[in-house]
This record gives sequence, structure tokens and C-alpha cells, in this order.
Amino acid sequence: MVETWGTLDSSEDVATTHIGINVYTYDAWMQSVGIPIHTGFFIPDLRTLELGWWEERGCHAAFIQLMGQEGIIEARVSEIPPGESLPPFKLSVDEVVYVVEGRGLTSVWGAGDSRRQTVEWQKHSIFLLERNRFHQFSNTRGDLPVRLLHYNYLPLAMSTIPDPAFFFNNPYDAPEVEGREFYSEAKAVPRADRRGRRGFLWRGNFFPDMQSWDQLDSNESRGAGGHSVYIQFPGSEMSSHMSVFAPQLYKKAHRHGPGRVIVIPAGEGYTILWEEGKEKIVAPWQEGSALVPPNRWFHQHFNVGGAKARYLALHPPRQFHGYTDESVGDLSNDQIEYADEEPWVREKFEEELAKRGLTSLMPDQAYKDRDYEWDYRTAAQ
Repeated sequence: MVETWGTLDSSEDVATTHIGINVYTYDAWMQSVGIPIHTGFFIPDLRTLELGWWEERGCHAAFIQLMGQEGIIEARVSEIPPGESLPPFKLSVDEVVYVVEGRGLTSVWGAGDSRRQTVEWQKHSIFLLERNRFHQFSNTRGDLPVRLLHYNYLPLAMSTIPDPAFFFNNPYDAPEVEGREFYSEAKAVPRADRRGRRGFLWRGNFFPDMQSWDQLDSNESRGAGGHSVYIQFPGSEMSSHMSVFAPQLYKKAHRHGPGRVIVIPAGEGYTILWEEGKEKIVAPWQEGSALVPPNRWFHQHFNVGGAKARYLALHPPRQFHGYTDESVGDLSNDQIEYADEEPWVREKFEEELAKRGLTSLMPDQAYKDRDYEWDYRTAAQ
């Protein structure tokens, strides 16, 4: 869905009537750019999303403003034609880039740097663009365009400094960090989850292929024998995680704060989203789909394909993680166990599988025993 926005009237009378309404500096700037703004609850396929020409950035692009990200995070898609490079650009906030389609290079530099640093990426790569450094994207293929998904905290930044021009090509030069290997290999760091279970997070600025990433820990809180990887980008508060779960299974419903953009590297399925006590929304997904669970809405992921599904969640700042009892690891307010879910959830899942000639692999005991233990060793194979 593409929504055309009008121009905000900044007159005193109109401004008075807007008190208490979510009108953000970022929104006014976004509307002024003149490219498509895609709204709603999900994007069926980022690879075919309608784009428009953005003169300032020298490319076709579109904003994504799904319910649940307003005023917190920016998501947008840009395209690089075959064999071409985009103009150099400098952003004053960190930005995570996920490669939806294509192959290419990104060069990063600052005025005080001794050399440019270049990362070569492919479809399903994810990497960080550090704030206050110039970057330039290049498409190394001559036959296919590149599509990139960009994710940052620009709306929050513009709420603190309501001057959009401050954030683009600002002359401030970040000092070079001595001895830094900016796009070096990611490293595993021990971590504990909210319930005290130990595992690893991966700290790095470049991950070459999230469709094939296999360094995973069991995610025992969400069921379905699922596994996850947690990512922290060094020198930044930006983070993400990716969950992987087997075909013909589904995860437990859960909820958290706003601003998580979920993109699908692999799989076929759907997600149910709903505000407690209200109507449910079904968001079908495939490789290249994206969705955002709104603030404190329950959502539940279902794999109806014949292969493992992967969903990559790009996180908002920690202040917006929004778990009720995060400090004590109590999931009872933010998760619905299989035994407590509405019968319709299971029935719909089985109906969707039947359309594809498949049957559910959910064990009956999981619906009866709240402490049912999945075999995570088998699910990881």
C-alpha cells in the first residue's frame, strides 16, 4: 500500500489542534522528500516494492512506515542500477543495511582516515554503516539491480534535534579509531538471556549471509524447537537477532515494544498480529517480506513451507524493548503458551498446511503440557 501525504500546515491555529497527536519532525521531512511511503502492517516483497526517484540521493527509493515504528525507527529501500554507484553520502546516525537482492561493494571513509575501508556483500548480507563517515554503494553486477533495506534511529534523533539538515553530510568528522578492523570477522561473546540461560551473542559489523548462518543457540522460551543468533554491532547501540525454526511448526505468541522490523531471509509462512482482545491480522510472508509488530501487540510466527524458516529482527533502542518483567525473566505477561492459545490458532495452521498437501508436526503433548520439552538437538540438524 502506498499512501500519498499532504503538506503539514505549520500555522499557529493548525499547530494548536495537533497538540497530543503524533506529528514528528521526521514525518514532516519524510513527506517532503516526495517518494512513496508504504504503510500498513506488512510488505509482501521488498524485491518488488514500488519506488520513486530521490534526486538528493541519486537513486530510486521508498520509505516504509508500518504501524509500530512511527517516531522511533526509519526503514527504507533503495535501488542501485546494474553496474552503477550511488553518490557518496554521510549520515549522522548509525545505520544497519540488509541486502535484499544483488551483489556489490560499500566503501566507508572519513576525512581523517588513512585509507578507505571496503566491504563486499551479497544477497542476505547485513552490515553496519558507522555514523559520521562517508559511504558509497556500488553494484558489481552488470545485469541485475541491487535492493537494500536501511534501518536506523533517525526519527528519534530528529525529535531531539529538529533540524533534518543536521543529519545529512554534516561536516563534523569522526576521529579515526586506531587499529580498528572495521569489517573484520564477527566474534562470539558469552551472554545470558532474560531467564538466565547461557549462550552467545555475535559481535561484529558484517555478517556475509544470514540465509546460511549456522552459529545458533537453542531458543527454548519460544517453543517449536527453534534456534536463534543474537547480534550486537560494536561501537553502536544497534542490535538484531535471527530465529530459525523447522517446517510445519509454529512459535508461541509473544509481545514486546515497538520498532522491530522483521525481514524474511528464507521460508514460507505467515504471522498473526493482534492487540489483546481485538481482531487478528494475518500477514503472509516469504523470502523478502517485511513486517513490524505494533507496540505490545501479540504476534505469532508459522512455518507452512517445506524448509526451515528464518526471520531477522532489527531491534529498536533498548528503551523500547517493552517486556513487562524483563528484570526477572518472567514471560507470563508477554507470552501465550500452546496450552492457553485459542483453538482457532491450531485449526488455521492445519488448514494452511492442508492447502499445500502438508500436515502439522506439532506434537499433541505440547498443547497439554505447559512444560513440554522440545528436542533442540534434532531441530538444529
